[in-house]
Amino acid sequence: MKVLVLTGPESSGKSWLSNEIHANFGGILVGEYVRHFIEREARETCYGDITPIADGQLTWEDEARAKQPSLLILDTHLLSNILWSRTLFGACPAWIEQALLTRHYDLHLLLSPETVAWHDDGQRCQPLLAERQAFFQASREWLEQHHQPCLVVEGDWQQRKDTVFNAVRRLLGPEGV
Repeated sequence: MKVLVLTGPESSGKSWLSNEIHANFGGILVGEYVRHFIEREARETCYGDITPIADGQLTWEDEARAKQPSLLILDTHLLSNILWSRTLFGACPAWIEQALLTRHYDLHLLLSPETVAWHDDGQRCQPLLAERQAFFQASREWLEQHHQPCLVVEGDWQQRKDTVFNAVRRLLGPEGV
């Protein structure tokens, strides 16, 4: 099983690319639990929600891992929970980073906010490019600090798709999915 993670700031194409990868290569796609949580709760998120959101993301990921697909595509993982918690609340429960570090991921696709427009979907909160760049940089620093396999994805939408598809082909090797 190859585990692929899309990560980075909001509005950089993670969900779109996750769906494109899934449609082209198959496997199992795990979405963002936080979106489900926000829709279900229909209220402002608070620091006390960080643990149930992280637990929900881990549950979805673990359920997909248990099925042992050839390719597991994660639209996000706990790094986003960590960085959003720190951004919004100035802290993050320590167990979340430890839980993230115990898991194996074959490749992180880190999406740059450059050259793509921000779109308000009712849940996003970083319309300024500088905010998204800071989130991107924090993501990159964490991945580098923890020696996680990472490929930065930049360019327009077609360039991003081409870069990502080439990376997935390399990840899967000649056998494919």
